[in-house]
Amino acid sequence: MSDDSPLDRLNAEEPAAAEHDLLACCASRRWADEILARRPYHDLAQLRGVSEQILRALDWTDVEHALAAHPRIGERATGPGPEAAWSREEQAGAAPSEDLVAGNVAYEERFGHVFLICATGLTGEEMLDALRTRLGNDPVTEQDVVREELRKIVDLRLGKAFG
Repeated sequence: MSDDSPLDRLNAEEPAAAEHDLLACCASRRWADEILARRPYHDLAQLRGVSEQILRALDWTDVEHALAAHPRIGERATGPGPEAAWSREEQAGAAPSEDLVAGNVAYEERFGHVFLICATGLTGEEMLDALRTRLGNDPVTEQDVVREELRKIVDLRLGKAFG
């Protein structure tokens, strides 16, 4: 790996700068702190593997911190940073619709947080179908689904940031 690769910079950066880059991938500070504590990473696969382990072990409160940074499906993130740009790119297939707005509201009323789905490559109809299906989940099952969707999103973003 060259001395100026994004992964090499992550390994060498001061914690505050590295945390800033990591929080664009996942807004959970505990996740970012754990990633930082386990440096250095020899390759992207190792970083992704450690990330998956950490995400699976996060308390639900830490997952909720990550969820708070995600806009509703169909709403476009604003701002110039990489997280907002990635979100807009990931949700490219989700055009706002009355059904999607209503589904988001019903989901948030049922589960108390934003509907999270790894939207990359999905159409708006596929996202809406998934939302409707997941409304039937019990809260514990839905937390497991959310954690897996978050893992997929973070994995994609790690690739964009450090690949």
